[in-house]
Amino acid sequence: MFLKFFSKSRSVDDLELVRQYRRTGDLDVIGKLFERHTEMVYLICLRYLGEEEDSKDATMQVFEQLIVALKRHEVSNFKSWLHSLTKNHCLQLLRTHRMKEKVNQALPGEQHTLPESEATQTEMDWEALEKGLVHLPAEQRTCIELFYLQQKSYREIEELTGCDLKQVKSYIQNGRRNLKIYIEKNHAQR
Repeated sequence: MFLKFFSKSRSVDDLELVRQYRRTGDLDVIGKLFERHTEMVYLICLRYLGEEEDSKDATMQVFEQLIVALKRHEVSNFKSWLHSLTKNHCLQLLRTHRMKEKVNQALPGEQHTLPESEATQTEMDWEALEKGLVHLPAEQRTCIELFYLQQKSYREIEELTGCDLKQVKSYIQNGRRNLKIYIEKNHAQR
């Protein structure tokens, strides 16, 4: 199995490894972090992407991103930061996949690409949406992600979150309203 290959030695904590990598650029340090957190990253990818092979590929892509991302970002809680990086990577893959599907459905049988200005605007809209999601209360964010990104029904969200149906609908409605306000405010500042 994909995950059994990696061991989990923890003689040095994650933040020390991050500091060591930032200091030296040694890719073996990234390898140690990869060994420790492969299972978590893979399971997050599997949760979002749903396919084993896609999740394996995404896991490798996340760790490839670490090479650059750890040099750019200050990390105070590596596991939490890695969780967010992984989730965002998976959401980006899902958006890209959905965008390709929409473009291909527009005129079946032909290959299409969005005009560059439209693709840039769409990317800016997604970035604003991602930033807005982060600012939502946890319950609203969870319900919005489950409903819109994972295409779960109200009943499924009710079961997954433990909230009653009225709460789920309220969280989605309020989350949408708060996202709209955030995005309008964000676009107004541009």
